[in-house]
Amino acid sequence: MLKIAIIGGGYVGLVSAACFAEFGVSVMVAETDPARLDRLRRGEIPIYEPGLDPLVERNRAAGRLGFTGRIEEAIAGAEAVFIAVGTPSRRGGGHADLSYVFAAAEQVLAALDHPTVLVTKSTVPVGTGRRLAALAAARRPDLAIDVASNPEFLREGSAIGDFMRPDRVVVGAENERAREVLRALYRPLNLIETPILITGLETAELIKYAANAFLAMKVTFINEMADLCEAVGADVHGVARGMGLDRRIGAKFLHPGPGFGGSCFPKDTLALARIAQDARAPSRLTEAVVAVNDARKAGLGRRVLDAAGGSVRGMRVAVLGLAFKPETDDMRDSAAIPLIEALADDGADIIAYDPAAMAAAKPLLPAAVRYAETAEAAIEGAAVLVAVTEWNEFRALAPAWLAARMQGRLIVDLRNIFDPAAIRAAGFVYHGVGRGSVSQLAANPEFEQDFEQDREFSDG
Repeated sequence: MLKIAIIGGGYVGLVSAACFAEFGVSVMVAETDPARLDRLRRGEIPIYEPGLDPLVERNRAAGRLGFTGRIEEAIAGAEAVFIAVGTPSRRGGGHADLSYVFAAAEQVLAALDHPTVLVTKSTVPVGTGRRLAALAAARRPDLAIDVASNPEFLREGSAIGDFMRPDRVVVGAENERAREVLRALYRPLNLIETPILITGLETAELIKYAANAFLAMKVTFINEMADLCEAVGADVHGVARGMGLDRRIGAKFLHPGPGFGGSCFPKDTLALARIAQDARAPSRLTEAVVAVNDARKAGLGRRVLDAAGGSVRGMRVAVLGLAFKPETDDMRDSAAIPLIEALADDGADIIAYDPAAMAAAKPLLPAAVRYAETAEAAIEGAAVLVAVTEWNEFRALAPAWLAARMQGRLIVDLRNIFDPAAIRAAGFVYHGVGRGSVSQLAANPEFEQDFEQDREFSDG
């Protein structure tokens, strides 16, 4: 049985560990945060990810997955050691902070007693692999340590499916031993003929940034088209459908909304822009994507205030959804944060609800915000309803039911989860995104079904 170690029991590390164990690999996770480690050892999953709890428990019970606070224990006999720690944006510049990566590498190199493959699973700037290889050669000239890059492409909310049934696996490795170890780890994917792309270190590192920046650009582009649709009376759903049917473009990531957020797109687009600037090959498109997305989120409060006639002071505003997208509790760069801050500054009485993210949201939002235990409780007596995250349970809220419970008649739908015609027929003033007109195409059930299948990809 292959044995590997994963340094870091966070989102990427834990999901990767559980999925590798499901492949039949022996996996030991090293987690230095005592509180997180204690929870993992008790069988508690510290992140919200559908399907992860039973996957971890099944593989712990089978003896293929374990957790430790000691690097030495984790890496003992490991044929590959994966570094899966955070690479957040550095304050003030946007460059990726690699301090956690190199701290982990130093600990691994100090404790190693056998040759191995050191693999970056974290998203790291171009050139990181070379620096790690130089560090390994300097610290441990007595051992043959190969460095490889294996970037992750996991979407929060569907990470297990992304790992087990990926579009591709990218491996940056420049000697046969590293390539063979990683091929062996991913061999179960041969059954579903998953492409495994073998490249150099720099290419693998850049692929992740380039892919995320391109998808973020699609999100930003359709958001700008939504603004144009509102100005000229067109329907962005029809525009997105017409674009997506072109196989050169594709339908994914063409759902308009409040702007992208989460753990990947914001930091990766910013990091790619800085990498390109430092290399004197600036990526103007990426820089524009960052600027346009930031401006969009900053303007969300004004969108609601304008819909309410200029102010929501003293009005009860129900906010449905706080996480940056459904099926996660991740509040990083969530559009709900600047929106709620703007509404609170204007004096709104805000009551919010999210199925998973309220505990994570409370430290990030104004103290005056109240939280409901259900969507129904948040809506009761509200003058204004703002839909921020497209959780499936919100789609089931019937217009007549809303009308019976809300005191006001204003709905600002930042995810276009409601049917505009039905909502307006129930007596509401409805403001969606990019819905300058409600076309026959947008009202077509077949179109709506196709669009719902595409929209799950909208935020990465």
